[in-house]
Amino acid sequence: MRKLLFPLLIGAGGIAILLYLMVWQLNRLDWKEGVIAEIETRLAADPVPLPATVTAEADNYRTVIMQGSATGEEIRFLDSGTAAGTGHHIISAFETREGRRVMLDQGLLEINDAAAQAADPLTDTVTVQGNLIWPDDVSEQAPEGDEWYARDVAAMAQALNTEPVLVVLSAATAYDPRLAPLPLSTRNIKNDHLEYAITWGLLALVWLAMTIFYVARGMRRKDD
Repeated sequence: MRKLLFPLLIGAGGIAILLYLMVWQLNRLDWKEGVIAEIETRLAADPVPLPATVTAEADNYRTVIMQGSATGEEIRFLDSGTAAGTGHHIISAFETREGRRVMLDQGLLEINDAAAQAADPLTDTVTVQGNLIWPDDVSEQAPEGDEWYARDVAAMAQALNTEPVLVVLSAATAYDPRLAPLPLSTRNIKNDHLEYAITWGLLALVWLAMTIFYVARGMRRKDD
């Protein structure tokens, strides 16, 4: 019987660990679904005037409305695989009616659209609705001129001489004809915790089957 103790302990320990990982992933799934639901609530909320003071902790994804005009000063953030194709997010310095300078992500400029690339930016006075955001993009490549590879709000604000505030446009009284708006959504938020939970659960079943096999084989040898 002592010869069977070791595989039993290994089997029980392995199953326990795999089941723990499965439950942990299920808990993470509940957490992530709560986060996504909160974001969707903020994205769908009625717009409010741009607050005088904003913070990432309190205002991320908050829906705001403001009136003003783009100044023509722009940063181009290279992005691929968006709903509008591959190109550059045009992040403009935007001067509000109250005299504030903030950043506005107006949408995607397609990389192969020569006419749009050559056109002048829209600088008319408009009313825009959008969502505050503090992206977590990471890139080891430094900006090259007006082309950026990560949306570092503080660094972009310094480059454009604006407040460290970024609004992603969702609606406007007039749109820059060069660009395809890309409103924020939860579509690209990664949530694969259910798949991981299933994987750990299946591995636990495999481990259980292997344990039963080795214990049964050991018992047969004992009988022989």
